[in-house]
Amino acid sequence: MRLALAMILLASTANAQTCGGPVNNFIAGVKAEAQAMGLPAATTDRFFQGARIDDAVLRADRSQGVFQKDFISFSRALISQNRINNGAVYGTRYNRTFDTIKTRFGIPRGVLLAFWAFETDFGQVQGSFNTRDALLTLAHDCRRPGLFRPQLIAAIELYRRGGMDPATTTGAWAGEIGQLQKLPREIITQGLDGDGDGIVDLKNSAPDALMTGANVLASLGWRPNEPWMQEIILPANLDWSKTGMNHKASVRDWANAGVRARQGSLGPANLPASVLLPMGRNGPAFLTYPNFDVYFDWNKSFVYVTTAAYFATRLEGAPVYNAGNPSAPLTGPQMQQLQQKLTARGHDVGGIDGILGAMTRAAVQAEQSRLGLPADAWPTLELLNRL
Repeated sequence: MRLALAMILLASTANAQTCGGPVNNFIAGVKAEAQAMGLPAATTDRFFQGARIDDAVLRADRSQGVFQKDFISFSRALISQNRINNGAVYGTRYNRTFDTIKTRFGIPRGVLLAFWAFETDFGQVQGSFNTRDALLTLAHDCRRPGLFRPQLIAAIELYRRGGMDPATTTGAWAGEIGQLQKLPREIITQGLDGDGDGIVDLKNSAPDALMTGANVLASLGWRPNEPWMQEIILPANLDWSKTGMNHKASVRDWANAGVRARQGSLGPANLPASVLLPMGRNGPAFLTYPNFDVYFDWNKSFVYVTTAAYFATRLEGAPVYNAGNPSAPLTGPQMQQLQQKLTARGHDVGGIDGILGAMTRAAVQAEQSRLGLPADAWPTLELLNRL
């Protein structure tokens, strides 16, 4: 079975792209693939008994408009005083687990507390979608089969191990399970027993969920005992074209350019860092370090990642950011129009979705530079009209 597990975790791209068609035929194909990897036919048959396509999953997948919000709106919606208070409560309640994580992985408790708050409100809202059906739906759908078909097969292995019940296990619409919302392959490869009972239970055991989350971050490249983000104060004459995640310089160089920490001191002088302006040069400003990049392997949304990283600093004692006075954000339709214009000029913005992600930001900055505008990667109506 060890060989079978290795094959499951290294499912081929060719197989991963198989999608669509009659559902029964699709399930038969998944069963055959799983059995070719060594999973017993009886196990695959039991796993899919009663399985169905869930249209609510597809609706959720197509309706992620919340990520169209700007950073200030998004962060104010997600970061409430109640979540800050609960962060303190749960940080104290699981103090031993967080101390173990800090010693073993070098990850501060604020980082995991922020994810825990955003993903499930500290385990209170874990999702009511049937996990098997959610993964089946998204694997069958031809939008992202390369992600979800291997996860569906991994879920069969998780079931074989006793880690889920296909009929009753529930979670998020995208197939994530537990208090930190992990997909089956992560549970198999990074799942840890944090409470010492010999079982990895991410739904009911906070220590298991937290230790597993820390192990996932470590596997993604988290650098122990290094910062991830801090708020900064910028000089008025900073070269805005050097800002953004696609531009890095040493902390020493940023300090020499006049960048200062709003609270405390900047990170180690030799660390590479980026000046991040989520709403342009007149809005909040942060210095981000290599650990900030790890966040994007947890979640691909720029505004979610920036908010989660910032909230982690709040939970570690940072003040509320200085919102500044940024230019008004573009509306969703205006952002789509901008993305169309950027695409027409040869930029890859990752799709016309109305979301200001990292790729759209890079394209905006390039066009700002070309047009002689302040190249701070924040799209304005002036830029839209100039294009």
